[in-house]
Amino acid sequence: MKPLYNIATKIAEKALPLAGRFNEKLKLFTEGRKSVFSELEEKINPNKEYLWFHAASLGEFEQALPIIEEIKKEFPKYKILVTFFSPSGYENKKNHPLADVITYLPLDTRKNAKRFLELVKPKIAFFIKYEIWPNFMAEIKKQNIKSLLISGAFRENQIYFKPYGGFMRKALQTFDHIFVQNDASITLLKNIGFNNTTLSGDTRFDRVSRQIQYNNKLEFAENFIDKKTCLVAGSTWPEDEEIIVPFINQTSEKLKVIIAPHEIKEEKINALEQNIKKKAIRYSQRESRDLASYDVLILDTIGLLGKIYSYANIAYVGGAAGTTGLHNILEPATFGIPVIIGENYTKFPEAGRLRQLAGLYSVANAEEFANITNKLITDKHFRDKTGMIAGHFINSNTGATRSVMNYLKTLPDFI
Repeated sequence: MKPLYNIATKIAEKALPLAGRFNEKLKLFTEGRKSVFSELEEKINPNKEYLWFHAASLGEFEQALPIIEEIKKEFPKYKILVTFFSPSGYENKKNHPLADVITYLPLDTRKNAKRFLELVKPKIAFFIKYEIWPNFMAEIKKQNIKSLLISGAFRENQIYFKPYGGFMRKALQTFDHIFVQNDASITLLKNIGFNNTTLSGDTRFDRVSRQIQYNNKLEFAENFIDKKTCLVAGSTWPEDEEIIVPFINQTSEKLKVIIAPHEIKEEKINALEQNIKKKAIRYSQRESRDLASYDVLILDTIGLLGKIYSYANIAYVGGAAGTTGLHNILEPATFGIPVIIGENYTKFPEAGRLRQLAGLYSVANAEEFANITNKLITDKHFRDKTGMIAGHFINSNTGATRSVMNYLKTLPDFI
């Protein structure tokens, strides 16, 4: 299987630049990788020791952040290199202040892996959740670089546990240690002979729990909400908007709604605006406007959602109404507010757990959304109880970062 994998990677390396002519995301994917090695040659200081964190995209970067923050505090001698696989991760975080160098991960060829690691010479390679690349892992092992998988979450239907998944199993087994989110992952890994595991939980809980400690004040949000009940719909896709917009248009409640679409594209924002019958305004149009006179605020910007959730009385988190994947339910839950999602969440165990606790509700259509949202608006006791459950869920699941840090402190050549 690995020879086929390598052939496919080589084909992709040749084909992606052509495909990028017709797709903006693929264009960023290929153009961004052209300068990776020259950037590393320029930015990597050969006299310093680097810790390398690799994240697929934004969500995985958020999982890495608590560990990076702690390392910066406790082991400031190390420099931090962050690589991304996706353009959405890199483009949004390429100037993040906690990293010393941020770049794309080159495509997973043996040549790229060898050159990359010889340039960086990382003390430890941290991979987040599920980003496992066979050629990079083989070269990491060959160069005797310690490697850790953080916040791993495994399912029985993944390739590692299939009869034909030998080459990926071999890549997985090169890790020195794997920190997992749940007991099921430990069992699956034991079944393939991997025992160097720690049940740490998910570092995202640590990340979101810290949000309360930050300054979340946004004056425009306060002006818009004007002390009324507020529904925040975060990271929505058109499928989510089909569920929530009918309620917005029909409700007679004195409700303020903030919508943060996942894709900030003009045609998507226009379509959303046209479907909303209430008085709506974009964030980009807020200057010199009486925001309190509007019913709906559309965030046509990025980077504010984490703070916006602090103003919500109810949160809807997008992604599960369609097949794009549920976005981060932990961000609103940390503020102790009820969470509503779509029905396609089976691959997101934290959503299932919070639903079982009754801190989260899943809806299949606009009618179900209207029913639960009306109950949350009109029954303050029910809303407060649901939110309390959500907040407790976050607080009772923190500590994954400390597990990783405790492990690092046992390494004699790390401290």
